Amino acid sequence: MDLIDDDGTPSGGSNSPEFSVSELSGAVKRMIEGEFGYVRVRGEVGRVSLPRSGHVYLDLKDDKSVISGVIWKGVASRFATQPEEGMEVIATGRLTTFPGQSKYQIVIEDIAPAGAGALMAMLEKRKAALAAEGLFDESRKQPIPFLPEIIGVVTSPSGAVIRDILHRLRDRFPRKVLIWPVAVQGQNCAPEVARAIRGFNALTPGGALPRPDLIIVARGGGSIEDLWGFNEEIVVRAAAESDIPLISAVGHETDTTLIDYASDRRAPTPTAAAEMAVPVRRELMAWLMEQDARLTAALTQGLTRRGQRLTDLSRGLPRPEALLDVPRQRLDRAGDRLPAALIARVRTQTRPGPDRTAARRGADRGGAAARRTGPGRAFDAPRPSGGSADRRPSQAAGRSRSDAPDFGLHRDAQARLCGGAG
Repeated sequence: MDLIDDDGTPSGGSNSPEFSVSELSGAVKRMIEGEFGYVRVRGEVGRVSLPRSGHVYLDLKDDKSVISGVIWKGVASRFATQPEEGMEVIATGRLTTFPGQSKYQIVIEDIAPAGAGALMAMLEKRKAALAAEGLFDESRKQPIPFLPEIIGVVTSPSGAVIRDILHRLRDRFPRKVLIWPVAVQGQNCAPEVARAIRGFNALTPGGALPRPDLIIVARGGGSIEDLWGFNEEIVVRAAAESDIPLISAVGHETDTTLIDYASDRRAPTPTAAAEMAVPVRRELMAWLMEQDARLTAALTQGLTRRGQRLTDLSRGLPRPEALLDVPRQRLDRAGDRLPAALIARVRTQTRPGPDRTAARRGADRGGAAARRTGPGRAFDAPRPSGGSADRRPSQAAGRSRSDAPDFGLHRDAQARLCGGAG
């Protein structure tokens, strides 16, 4: 039934029906929803509003027109790709009206980028924004440990990727591996990968579940849509904030995601990530044996060279026997001069003093007088005055003939010494 019957009557006639504002808005709403139902609209995302309610409000526009759109909270959380301003998308939903503002809008139930070109444009824009924050700076990157004790792997537990990583680690250098299972594509990929990275960092070193020394985030190849979860901002920030060194191994060698720029090292494939994580045990043992041989050779060569140098220097030194020849000669000469020196010393010590000389002279005069008077005449020899001459005989009285030192002197010198002592 038409709202206004077209019977030729002027619009201002008394037969025209009257509608309230709500009735008219409701009639328009019913007509629009019944006429269009579900539609697919291609356009560029304009203004995007994200209130606390969780709903998403945006504009879809082209070069001539603009249509408002809304994504309810429950629907927005299921989207693999969140709309961003400037992104060209294809939105699927139903047309309706919003009576409070007298406008129509599209209630979006699905939204997707309009081709790979739109995704790449959005990817480049996001990459530039994150790079401006310094999340891709080389100064933030950490060195990969040479031989990690525990390796944490973030990937799907049922895919071929984890089997390739475990097989490669077992062949090169077996290590302990902790697996954090996640979805590697779809709407749950990004939050689960970010949660796994932060979960590994939250573990306590040496705890019941030990904290890994290295993290590998891995996934096999796929289209840009399949790998899009690793381009999400939440994943990039989790990788950049990781205190544990992180290797990204997402896709094949030609695939590049934003986590590759934020990780500490990018591996072209998951197998290559396992090769980066650990060295080859056999090669390491061979290297150690080679270093041991080189060290032994260097020590042997050094000792030989120093021994030869010592031999060369010893040739310039005099013989020990030659060093003692002159001192021995001096000793022999001193030994030859020693007896004469001792005799001279003894003579100097036994030479009579002035009192003893006077007494001896008196004795000689007394003897001469006795000879002149002849036999039978008494002659009293003058007694020597008291002094050292009186004391010396008594001091020497205690000496025996054996007390005289025997220095190899002449017999008359010894006799004189012994006679003086008697």
